[in-house]
Amino acid sequence: MDYTKLGRSDIKVSRICLGSMTWGEQNSEAEGHAQMDRAFERGVNFIDTAEMYPISPRKETYGDTERIVGSWMAARGNRDKVVLATKVIGPGDMFTYIRGGNLKHTEQGITAALEESLKRLQTDYVDLYQIHWPDRNTNYFGQRGYNPANERDFTPPDEVLTTLDKLVRAGKIRAIGLSNETPWGVMKYLALSEALGKARVVSVQNPYSLLNRLYDGGLAEISLREEVGLLAYSPLACGCLSGKYLGGKSPAGARLTLWPGRYKRYTSPTGLKATEEYVALARQHGLDPSQMGLAYLLTKPFLAAAIIGATTMEQLESNLGSVDLTLTDDVMNGIEAIHKANPDPAP
Repeated sequence: MDYTKLGRSDIKVSRICLGSMTWGEQNSEAEGHAQMDRAFERGVNFIDTAEMYPISPRKETYGDTERIVGSWMAARGNRDKVVLATKVIGPGDMFTYIRGGNLKHTEQGITAALEESLKRLQTDYVDLYQIHWPDRNTNYFGQRGYNPANERDFTPPDEVLTTLDKLVRAGKIRAIGLSNETPWGVMKYLALSEALGKARVVSVQNPYSLLNRLYDGGLAEISLREEVGLLAYSPLACGCLSGKYLGGKSPAGARLTLWPGRYKRYTSPTGLKATEEYVALARQHGLDPSQMGLAYLLTKPFLAAAIIGATTMEQLESNLGSVDLTLTDDVMNGIEAIHKANPDPAP
């Protein structure tokens, strides 16, 4: 396993991060514990979770994923060996059950969210605390363009940063990160950090996969020049890049089978066409399509870590095996040719 540092911090993380959002919904507590055990045996030291997990979010399971991570760390007595990341939710009409639906990133809201997460995680600090998505209007979750007509009141970034800085100084957070952010948002926080002498953003957790390389334009340069690494989520496009949904298949228990309406962008005609070509390329070279997709991400210099997720141990083993795969020039050239013909079909 290779390791890198998050931004300019001293936090050293494995380049494979174990995602957790299925634990408590598609996976039981015991299965979540088994996944963490196996990942740590393979050198993973980085777990990413969020207060809103598991997915698909609902009142009855709210916070269960953090509880599962917390019970595992308590049972193993290994908190000091875990780089633990979690997130504070952003506004959304469907989340009225969380803090009464008042989810703007005020000092009161962020502080309350963190305290609740710490209790569920059975710890007194998190290594990386992330804004899950902005509370301002901007383009994320599949929106290609920014529409100023949708403007809404939001907590100014300087207030958000001041709150996060207080929590860093209080020892409850080691570092701060953003998620589902735009180039403007990342640069705004970095500029405020410098101007106000506040904690500096160390990472950006955004989608990135063979089907969605929007990060390449703008944010990639920021990551490299400003030392703010990408934590790539949905690196296999919710499992689509494994090829398991091709040909109209709907595997039992799979995420897109259970909640087809939530992930339509990955199964659009353009998304399926590109997926077919990537899967064919992998098989042409005798590669596992999932491992090829992850191995490609690991070649990116702006990537801090790829966040993998699995519902079976077989999937987990396959994903972990991507760190041992080196892609040939022929495969890399084939990937770029497919991307050029099918640019970002699933933003």
